[in-house]
Amino acid sequence: MRIDIITLFPEMCEAVLGESIIGRARKAGAVDIRCRQLRDFAFDKHKRVDDSTYGGGMGMLMMAEPIALCYESICEELGEKPHFIYMSPKGKTLTQSKLKQLSEHENICILCGHYEGVDQRVLDMYVDEEISIGDYVLTGGELPALVLTDSLARLQKGVLSDDECFELESHYDGLLEYPQYTKPQVWRGVGIPDVLISGHHENIRKWRREQSIVETAEKRPDMLRDAALSESERQLAHERTTAKSPQKPQ
Repeated sequence: MRIDIITLFPEMCEAVLGESIIGRARKAGAVDIRCRQLRDFAFDKHKRVDDSTYGGGMGMLMMAEPIALCYESICEELGEKPHFIYMSPKGKTLTQSKLKQLSEHENICILCGHYEGVDQRVLDMYVDEEISIGDYVLTGGELPALVLTDSLARLQKGVLSDDECFELESHYDGLLEYPQYTKPQVWRGVGIPDVLISGHHENIRKWRREQSIVETAEKRPDMLRDAALSESERQLAHERTTAKSPQKPQ
């Protein structure tokens, strides 16, 4: 997958995407991420990409032409139009299900807004969809774009060590992830579930499935409506949603 990010702050994006798992994946060629400086496509000597809004109002608006020129240059490089996403608080909220859909695209372009947003005409003419990472407003689209890029990149082959690294995680199959433990086996007097040291893989699998249902029922019961559960699993979920949650240690 190739991801192009149109931004006023490519250095900010590179600082995050050049590190850790995504940074190593880029170097290995598992994912191609390019951060584009929008000002390179400005058409005046001041490299200006914003102007005041028609009708008045506070703040400045990003102009359509620099964005269009940047996007068109990416299309020319690719020889086709990438799936174009604008990060916006007005967009549909990003979910793991949406990420699965987006991961099927070979090329994605992400536009980071700033100031009061972007000229509506560029959204109408070029953008395929608007995506939000939550019902709140940030100072710019870079952080949401980084969230989208990271979550998309880790789904690509060769980025994580094994597909199971993301297939068993929270949200991937409509449930939250089961609890996990590491050494020592007893920590401050508290041990781990016996099944995890039993060596019985089928029992461990069943325990993890049940715990995922319990975690989801207690923390995100809204997710259970669309989860693929058997009758017995739905009964377990019902019992946990109606039962009082246990007290945590103080």
